Amino acid sequence: MFRKLKRRREKKTDYHQRLALLKSGLPRLVVRKSNRYIRVQLVEYEPKSDKVIFTLLSKRLRDYGWNYSFANTPAAYLTGLIAGFLARKKGYEKAVLDIGLQRSTRGNRIYAVVKGCIDAGLEVPHGVEVLPSEERIRGEHIAAYAKLLREKDKERYEKQFSGYLKRNVLPEAIPELFEQVKQRIVEEFGGDDGRAK
Repeated sequence: MFRKLKRRREKKTDYHQRLALLKSGLPRLVVRKSNRYIRVQLVEYEPKSDKVIFTLLSKRLRDYGWNYSFANTPAAYLTGLIAGFLARKKGYEKAVLDIGLQRSTRGNRIYAVVKGCIDAGLEVPHGVEVLPSEERIRGEHIAAYAKLLREKDKERYEKQFSGYLKRNVLPEAIPELFEQVKQRIVEEFGGDDGRAK
């Protein structure tokens, strides 16, 4: 009881929102983002304590050849794609989104995760208008910005993308690598229709 009050006081848990999610009777697709990673969990309610079905960090994308940021929109989508396939593999067809106390803004990384889950065949109730565009999901906005910056201000380009350049990866190539990584994920988890087996 006191722990619950403390979490409410510290603004760590919105219990009104939590109750609404629990009333749905569906497992919760918990999405949290930081400056370094995207974390996705599938969680089922149990009276004594929630049961975590799986936890997935975006750094798992390394296994598929992703060598860009693990916290950008393309990484969020790819993490959601894996999460959706994992949920389907474990027998779950539907989940309700739990964003906690994060702000809900149209097209943000949270909804890129949702789009990935949906493309893997997991049903997640949502409004179509909140999903990011295909261009953003593929990272075309990053590539276009990098190309423009390289042409107009090479010094700033090298400073802003220094982490990528040190690893000999070009930010302009994000959309191309995105497609390759997506294909590897689908091949590992999906059948002929690109959905989980």
